Amino acid sequence: MDGALDLGRDDWSTAVPDWEDRIRGGRSLIPDLPLFDEVAEKALRIFKRLRVPDLIGTPTYGEVCEEWVFDLVRVIFGSYDPETKKRMLREFFLLIPKKNGKSAIAAAIIVTAAILNERPQAELILIAPTQKIASIAFKQAKGIIALDPQLTTLFHVQSNLKEITHRTTNAVIMILSADGDVVTGSKATYILVDETHVLASKHKAPDIFIELRGGLASRPEGFMLQITTQSKDRPTGQFEKELQRARDVRDGKLDLPVLAVLYELPKKMIEAEAWRDQKTWGLVNPNLERSVSLDYLRDKMIEAESDGPEALALFASQHLNVQIGIGLGSGRWVGADYWEKAGRDMSLDDVIETSEVCVVGIDGGGLDDLLGLSVLGRHSETKKWQHWARAWADRDVLRLRQVIAPELAKLEQIGQLTLVDNIEDEANPQIVEICTRLREAGLLPEERGIGMDPEGVGSIIDALVEADFEMSMICPISQGYKLNAAIKTAPVKLKNGTFVHCNQRLMTWCVSNAKTEARGNAVIVTKAQSGSAKIDPLMALFNSVMLMSWNPVAAKRNDLRDFLSNPVMVV
Repeated sequence: MDGALDLGRDDWSTAVPDWEDRIRGGRSLIPDLPLFDEVAEKALRIFKRLRVPDLIGTPTYGEVCEEWVFDLVRVIFGSYDPETKKRMLREFFLLIPKKNGKSAIAAAIIVTAAILNERPQAELILIAPTQKIASIAFKQAKGIIALDPQLTTLFHVQSNLKEITHRTTNAVIMILSADGDVVTGSKATYILVDETHVLASKHKAPDIFIELRGGLASRPEGFMLQITTQSKDRPTGQFEKELQRARDVRDGKLDLPVLAVLYELPKKMIEAEAWRDQKTWGLVNPNLERSVSLDYLRDKMIEAESDGPEALALFASQHLNVQIGIGLGSGRWVGADYWEKAGRDMSLDDVIETSEVCVVGIDGGGLDDLLGLSVLGRHSETKKWQHWARAWADRDVLRLRQVIAPELAKLEQIGQLTLVDNIEDEANPQIVEICTRLREAGLLPEERGIGMDPEGVGSIIDALVEADFEMSMICPISQGYKLNAAIKTAPVKLKNGTFVHCNQRLMTWCVSNAKTEARGNAVIVTKAQSGSAKIDPLMALFNSVMLMSWNPVAAKRNDLRDFLSNPVMVV
């Protein structure tokens, strides 16, 4: 039906609380909405008439697309009220695996938008992840126009600029690349982002998205459409924000004029690794046996399984939209394979309350590094090792390491990292308080209870001595190949279940950053191998593993019921 002018926001709610049932049943992920049918059907007729330039016989989109594509086109254009010139839904987020026709669909949608556009000199931008893909996207749009005599008359194509101009309205389709500085003072009316996870990985991504959305503010008829696969690494930064917002809208946690269509398996199915069963592949690949075949996916999975866990994780993320928890890259620390499954719902309080002994590992660095602290306890009954971590960083790291700045900001937000103006004045006292808390609980050994890389930690040692810690309790831990025992011990205990941790994002990130290097008969993890990514809290963990492997005994074990009610510091 044609929408009425007095429709409220509730009528346009895009929440899909039953999305899991819809995915399992192969049903549409788009809720029933009071679309403006005349506009929706006109747009769909135009879209279906366009021809696909890179398929044999150049069939129309109407002939090759599945129903889910038509549903998407109807809701994008059918949310526009032709009387008020206002769009009821301003943003659309499509998460769909590779080989499901993303780029071809994107090109056809941007051409359709240019045909229907009413604003003189409107800008329509399609942002591709790389220069190469931008060229492919332009070629696709150019090919669509070349195959239709009417469109050839209507549009002027400038291949050298990757621009297509509507001869009547002077609206311009611009194909941009995420490789460059794609947006400055955007005034785009229609925005289509191909592979958001690539654009959103740029350190300037937050500013870019502010510019993009800011341009829409004065163009109520405009929209932004993001079409993307899952990230090849654990989602972080702006992409994590965009994806989480889309999920929150879908789940009904946020009420925004946004439609999220997310082809991903329910969490329980992912945890059960149901994605390994090819019977589930069609649930998240709506173009299965159209643009992507079951045989192709099966062959890719066989190849990935033979290449190792990192290749399998990449296959699952790109072809099945399985979100990666730990980036399993080449040369990874083997403990990364078992880290996630060792996570538990614990806190530092839990580690203190249930441990018979605790040791502390510390690893520091310069202004562009983190200062990491590890508390490793041994459970008083099960004897399992229990780990908790904390980190600090000088605020200058945000400027010196802009690539990881979004992740550091997120870690600060959730309370696992503290940004300080002066490490010695602000971080050292907090480290001393944590160590004091363990000492007062009677959990620290009298000897070798606090271990650290002897380089660059003089001020921490001074602060501990000033707090009446005996030098016998502070132990230097040799680095390099001498950490080999800890680097190899931790994965064994992670795999057999005798090492558990507090499931902290800080450590998941550091573990995913860790790269190994063979040196003689030893395997080492070094900051140099890990590049600009940070692993200091993991190095602190290795220091504490060395201490715990010496089978320490606590100086004394106080009654924690009184202690925990009056802790020295709650972290």
